[in-house]
Amino acid sequence: MLVVPAMRAAAAKTLSTGAVIPAHPLALTAQRALDERRQRALTRYYIAAGAGGVAVGVHTTQFEIRDPEHALFEPVLALAAEELDAAEEHVVRVAGVSGGTAQAVAEAELARSLGYDAVLVSPRVPGADDAQLLDRARAVGEVLPIIGFYLQEAIGGPVLDRAFWREFAQIPSVVAVKSAPFDRYRTLELVRGVAESGRADDIALYTGNDDAIVSDLLAEFHVDSPEGPRTMRFVGGLLGQWAVGTRAAVRMLDTAHRAAAGDVQAYRDLGSASADMVDVNQAVFDPGNDFHGVIAGVHEVLRQQGLLEGIWCLDPSEGLSPGQAEEISRVRRAYPQLHDDAFIAEHRDAWLS
Repeated sequence: MLVVPAMRAAAAKTLSTGAVIPAHPLALTAQRALDERRQRALTRYYIAAGAGGVAVGVHTTQFEIRDPEHALFEPVLALAAEELDAAEEHVVRVAGVSGGTAQAVAEAELARSLGYDAVLVSPRVPGADDAQLLDRARAVGEVLPIIGFYLQEAIGGPVLDRAFWREFAQIPSVVAVKSAPFDRYRTLELVRGVAESGRADDIALYTGNDDAIVSDLLAEFHVDSPEGPRTMRFVGGLLGQWAVGTRAAVRMLDTAHRAAAGDVQAYRDLGSASADMVDVNQAVFDPGNDFHGVIAGVHEVLRQQGLLEGIWCLDPSEGLSPGQAEEISRVRRAYPQLHDDAFIAEHRDAWLS
């Protein structure tokens, strides 16, 4: 019989209620070594900004941290864990796990030893079919609670249908699912699969659709479940986009929760920000160049704000696309309410100390 690992009560409540969970970037020096001071400063920024959790070891942290020549997976998770030890009990600690079953289980065991609450299970496993992905999730779920992840095809995610998500959601260890296919039809299929699993009340829906954040937070999904028709909503976001402008994201999610509760003005306020948020994301994520500059774009925002020294990635071929830095500067000027420039300027030196 499967023994389902339990989350800390305060963290479980945060996850189910809904939170801003930034996907943590990787701070590097010009020599592409870990910049521990700035890595800690980023975690401190997210905590001070009011994030309800932090996700480390995910795509935004760069999958290459696992490569033997870098060997950064454990050091990066450990640094974040040390900073999170100083945070309030309700802050959710999420670790990304990837690779085949053996690797994913080993990474989950490491995360558990460092005090993480749950693991985000990457579906990017070359050659794996649906059955193998499900078996891997069940194995990982014996170590820590799991968060499912529908990853967009542009960065290696597989197409996963409603039947997959129905069976995935039936795994007792699943506590949340992140939808990030960057596709409205596939997002709907995920939601319908979770609803049909019979465990919808136990699973929190998180948007990872960085190009449709507001749309997801405003959406009501009218779906069928074993108990009959029901309405489902995204309660929060686990996002690379929310690795920047995190304090603004906290305000945005609060507005979304008020809108869901019937606050008409909150609904209008959120709706008015929808296109602005897409414009910001287009500059940061570089979709016009097949997301080539997605990680470097996040870095560039943080560099312009003084939290990172540079935009270096572990893969030297990753960087900004032509004109991307200028686009990022433009959206920072155009939408100051979606960035944290003043907040960061006030506290940056303390976070870097």
